[in-house]
Amino acid sequence: MATLLLQLLFLLGWPVTLLTCAAAGASFPVNVWPKPTSMSWAEPHSAVPVSPSFHIVASSGNPYLVSAAERYAKLLFKETYRPIVRPAVNVTAGNALETLTLAVSDLAAPLQHGVDESYTLEILPTGAATVTAVTAWGAMRGLETFSQLSWRAGGRGRSRSRDLLLVAAGVRVEDRPLYPHRGLMLDTGRTYFPVSDILRTIDAMAANKMNVFHWHITDSQSFPIVLPSEPSLAEKGAYGEDMVYTVEDVKRIVEFAMSRGVRVVPEIDSPGHTASWAGAYPEAVTCAGKFWLPDGDWNNRLAAEPGAGQLNPLAPKTYEVITNVVNDLTSLFPDGFYHAGADEVTPGCWQADATIQADLERGGTLSQLLERYVSAVHPLVVSKNRTAVYWEDVLLDAAVNVSASLIPPATTILQSWNNGANNTKLIVQAGYRAIVSSASFYYLDCGHGDFVGNNSIYDDPNSDYDTDGGSWCGPYKTWQRVYDYDITYGLTAEEAQLVIGGEVAMWTEQVDTAVLDGRVWPRASAMAEALWSGNRDASGRKRYAEATDRLIDWRQRMVGRGIRAEPIQPLWCRTRPGMCNAVQ
Repeated sequence: MATLLLQLLFLLGWPVTLLTCAAAGASFPVNVWPKPTSMSWAEPHSAVPVSPSFHIVASSGNPYLVSAAERYAKLLFKETYRPIVRPAVNVTAGNALETLTLAVSDLAAPLQHGVDESYTLEILPTGAATVTAVTAWGAMRGLETFSQLSWRAGGRGRSRSRDLLLVAAGVRVEDRPLYPHRGLMLDTGRTYFPVSDILRTIDAMAANKMNVFHWHITDSQSFPIVLPSEPSLAEKGAYGEDMVYTVEDVKRIVEFAMSRGVRVVPEIDSPGHTASWAGAYPEAVTCAGKFWLPDGDWNNRLAAEPGAGQLNPLAPKTYEVITNVVNDLTSLFPDGFYHAGADEVTPGCWQADATIQADLERGGTLSQLLERYVSAVHPLVVSKNRTAVYWEDVLLDAAVNVSASLIPPATTILQSWNNGANNTKLIVQAGYRAIVSSASFYYLDCGHGDFVGNNSIYDDPNSDYDTDGGSWCGPYKTWQRVYDYDITYGLTAEEAQLVIGGEVAMWTEQVDTAVLDGRVWPRASAMAEALWSGNRDASGRKRYAEATDRLIDWRQRMVGRGIRAEPIQPLWCRTRPGMCNAVQ
């Protein structure tokens, strides 16, 4: 039987031998994204067919792992991935793979920051495979790796009846992430995304071994989440009654993410970016409804972009509402992190309010106003057994900031987004843990021009020549730009220990359902690998050249899974290794 199968593969045009091994660290005939910490594939490289009765054996002690095992078993047969370059492997036909066994030592370990995600995967030529992990979440990462080591062979055109499902054999993977926090931030305040878009995004995150979905739920433009204690915020702040997230929607998203080992961290940005709250509580919001840029003068702005409005720290209603919001959010979202925002508090908006102006005339300051607000919100968040996450502005903004004593490092994480590595260093030097989202590297919205209308700058035909193209954070962040960024650049070894990871950010002023996938993927995949196994080879050299072909292959597999990821090169390049490089 084995001889017949090998003859069939030969007739179908599939090579059945690999003559020599490529250099250490080079790609394999079939690769995994993100690249594992350690992977060996015995030579000559071989594969075994997957039995039609293949199944995954998982303990019933963790329902999320059971669900994942069932899902990956189905995916293996459903997926029709065929590598662009046919893998040169031996096929051992007599040992079809019947089972993949999951061995987990701590099934009860909760999904939380810092949970062990390590795993070991072994696929033997004899037709047996095992994933060994400390936790169910590590086992899920192993399942994803296993799925990426499978592919379809033969059966093209009219011969699909002879289609073969193969999986790499003689493989051992020992893997664990470099950083515990590998996230994607999605803004649903500026653009409403159906639940299906969010679920598809989370599914793609899990496939890329990303583990934090940072949900920037609300902003000045809309308040789309229906909160039990404050339903009027969505009723009067959402784009429409069909553009809201109900309690049931949130539960579905959280459970879906949990079943894929992805944490959901909610963000309700405040006290800035809260114009959408004014419909329900006009008495709590300053400068709402006013034009954001009086006289077209940036120095007189009321907001960082259209949609002016900030919570008033002097209004009693502010604290009544934010207390209900925090209580509801921490009830709906079980994660140990709560993102409280606090970015881009604009002086002009508060100064436009009569009560605040009177306070300033009595000697008060804008920073004292923010401190009053944060001193009420921070203890509330901590009382819910949450770590408070803020954008860096709360501490580093030049005009409006708080004293570090109000946000102790033990209960606070700061997320960087300005000034590249410089602000990350300021954060860790102050003793805070840092999440890196530098706009210069990780903002996926950049480079598409500004979205404001009636802009006379374009009257000049040279206005965007050799500039950022009208985008404040331009140019466009290519996957190479994302991949090559070292998030601990310029830090001492001790300071680097405080960097818990990073997040790519998808702000959505110019993004909706039609373009979401292509804006995010595969650029987010680039960060996913950099934070999982790094962006350098064993010699310390950046490996972007070697990563290119692997990312093309991974992008193709994602597309096959329903993720509309954008291409990074023509297929011509993948079939002619090295011919599209800048340097030979």
